[in-house]
Amino acid sequence: MTQMRLVVVGAGGRMGRTVIRAIAEAPDLVLSAAIDTAGADTIGRDVGELVGLPAFGVPVSEDALTAFAAAEGVIDFTIPQASIAYAALAAQARIAHVIGTTGLSAEDEAKIEAAARHAPIVKSGNMSLGVNLLAALVKRVARTLDEDFDIEVVEMHHRAKIDAPSGTALLLGRAAAEGRGVDLDTQGVFTRHGHTGARHPGDIGFATLRGGTVVGEHNVIFAGPAERIELAHKAEDRGIFARGAIAAARWARGRKPGLYSMADVLGLSDI
Repeated sequence: MTQMRLVVVGAGGRMGRTVIRAIAEAPDLVLSAAIDTAGADTIGRDVGELVGLPAFGVPVSEDALTAFAAAEGVIDFTIPQASIAYAALAAQARIAHVIGTTGLSAEDEAKIEAAARHAPIVKSGNMSLGVNLLAALVKRVARTLDEDFDIEVVEMHHRAKIDAPSGTALLLGRAAAEGRGVDLDTQGVFTRHGHTGARHPGDIGFATLRGGTVVGEHNVIFAGPAERIELAHKAEDRGIFARGAIAAARWARGRKPGLYSMADVLGLSDI
């Protein structure tokens, strides 16, 4: 099979640069274009120079439409507004779209679902293979244990992260809710302050920590009578998210249109 031609959007961001380096190391992939926002100081720079590698001969561009037309897939760790625009363009080009963007609203999710009618989209709050395995385990444990075991999701990220709870925390919370057969929108508790009263049975609580340069730490606690089960994941390098996104792009290549998750990529959907 020929090399898969990939576009990286948000090329100047931390994840964009990490994905570009990962693609450069993969013999079955080729970076066909790198896209950044109009007016960014990265526009026109060679991608290799941008990420500290030899020149690629690929300048950073703002022309996503042309780039998508010549590619087979796009990897997207940007912001909700940008991801929605890229989803429409990827749908128009009928190419795979891997979305690792977090902080999406219900309206954003609906637009992505609409785009997935025309192209394969793999979307996840966390592209790490380990985190998605953790989510499958959380779902299984939540299904096994009854409401005597309270569920709490604790996460910590670097001081610059702009959304809370993290997309990963929500991914894990949804896995727990699915395991329990409940709706996270009604059972999730995202803030606690003041005189809150006793914990309601069946609640799924969230605690958000921010500080330093922490890449990402997540802990799901099942606290029962006289015992506690904790499932945890600690990210040590952003490269794990890039590797997961690349695995998703490979999997989505040539697949029929639809909205997929990393559980589909990893064959974990039936756990």
